[in-house]
Amino acid sequence: MKRFRPTYLQHVISQLAELAGVSREDAEIFARALVAADVQGTSTHGVSRLNIYLERIKRGLIDPKAKLTIERQSGSVLVLDAGNGLGQVQAMKALDLLFPLAKANGVAVATIRNSQHFGALSYYCNRATEEGMILLAMTNCEPAMSPTGGYEPFFGTNPIAASFPTGDGAPVKIDLATSIVARGNIIAAAKKKQPIPEGWALDRTGEPTTDAAEALLGTVQTMAGHKGYALALMVEVFSSVLSGSAIGPDIGSMYKDLDRKQDVGHFFCVFNIAAFLEPAEFERRMGDMIDRLKAGKRRPGVEEILIPGERSVRSAVRNEADGISLSPETVAEFEKWCNYFGITLTPTRREC
Repeated sequence: MKRFRPTYLQHVISQLAELAGVSREDAEIFARALVAADVQGTSTHGVSRLNIYLERIKRGLIDPKAKLTIERQSGSVLVLDAGNGLGQVQAMKALDLLFPLAKANGVAVATIRNSQHFGALSYYCNRATEEGMILLAMTNCEPAMSPTGGYEPFFGTNPIAASFPTGDGAPVKIDLATSIVARGNIIAAAKKKQPIPEGWALDRTGEPTTDAAEALLGTVQTMAGHKGYALALMVEVFSSVLSGSAIGPDIGSMYKDLDRKQDVGHFFCVFNIAAFLEPAEFERRMGDMIDRLKAGKRRPGVEEILIPGERSVRSAVRNEADGISLSPETVAEFEKWCNYFGITLTPTRREC
């Protein structure tokens, strides 16, 4: 496993995106989002996805120059069209529209249609905490999960996320798929030809499987059985039905459907903390809650009660210091695109 400095990866990814037709400003937004996922330890949503994004741009399935447009506005509610552009770029631009509305009105909401897979939801939620706000975010994605009792893919892994500022620079971060595991973990296992744990997925005939390749052809299991199914349905309504994007199996597969767009939908709701109570008071109350949680009685063998997002913070400290670890498969894909665009991938010792 090779390690690369985050700043170096951002620089090269930004160059690659720009050469693929993305504007310099948008390429930098895109690169920051990908690298941030790896820094936080969510490599399944980071640089490992660069290959498919660039391939879809090359095939004309993502518009690298797409504009985010407001189709409808009612007070602080926006209906947005991503123009089939890069999801990471359009999501950040959506936040730029929502923050001023939330500051003025307390809450601002947007649906976004005609978008793509856009990486880790927590990236956008963490960005909101920097503005003293809370973002509740949802997105649908390509079909990978069946309803309880079925085995035909209908829902994506349909994640839900929110982050909360704490005043100490590390937000509480909640980012969870409604599947038992993020599909990116199965994709990563398939690339490495490794088995997956029992209970993660069903094969094409509806039988449990530990074969990652078969799981990708079948379905991921919902989290908590019928409760995960209900949450996935809720996300589908907010992200798809309400936004006007594709629903369930009509969403294009990022990897398999290399002949049509994805038309993914997102749902963002931004809360301005200052509209509810003083931000300092909110942070104090968050700190008190965290202290009480961590001081609680621990089960035998448990050294520490962790708060959601703490592992990511520790991963970030480690990866910023030691560099991001990329799998041989991801490095090979990275080198392929560098060769394609004529970029020499030769990091210095400080960068690799």
